[in-house]
Amino acid sequence: MKHGIIAILPLAAGAAVYGFAFGLLAAQVGFPWWGVALMSSFVHAGSSQIVAVEQFAGSSAVIGAALAGAALNLRYIGIVASLSDVLSGLSLRAKLIVIHITGDENWALTMSERAKNPEVGAAFLIGSGLVIISVWTASTTFGAVVGAALPNLEQFGLGFAFTAAFIAMARGLWRGPSNSGPWLVSFVVTVAIVLLGIPKAYAIVAGSVCGLAASYLMKTQRKLPA
Repeated sequence: MKHGIIAILPLAAGAAVYGFAFGLLAAQVGFPWWGVALMSSFVHAGSSQIVAVEQFAGSSAVIGAALAGAALNLRYIGIVASLSDVLSGLSLRAKLIVIHITGDENWALTMSERAKNPEVGAAFLIGSGLVIISVWTASTTFGAVVGAALPNLEQFGLGFAFTAAFIAMARGLWRGPSNSGPWLVSFVVTVAIVLLGIPKAYAIVAGSVCGLAASYLMKTQRKLPA
């Protein structure tokens, strides 16, 4: 656990900056600091929280926000599945707790460290996960407290923070031009639905589903004999 705590600190610093920006903007659209704190500790998923805040601020499409959050978090199905060896031997209760504190940062770091040393396991994941969820909750809450006391942040250009955060996450997922097809399909479908006036949350869901379908079709085509 100590190894995980120390190793995750550089990534936690980045999450703190992102979390602070989220807290600022959440406060600006009316979320109380305690609401942000509860969301960060119980949801613990930055992308889903951003979508929820945007939806609750601009409309009452609660179901759409929930669906969009679920679509954005589909990756956690694969993440949890990849941790089967790491979590083996733990009780169901312990597994659920570890899964909750697992985020993109400490999962990626754990898998990277396991590639170097197979002995790295649940203790490392737990240590790094406790740091990430603590830093995320604290930074988003602090951002909300500060944001509630500041004037409109748009005048400082901080309204772009949500978009910048998603661009940063997307950059980390980019694997080169060979995989650009599903990205392009998702982009075109999402933009088209938004232009039709349909709530953005539903556009995100539709874009995600179409992107997944495109990815599946591309993989199927590659497996077919020439």
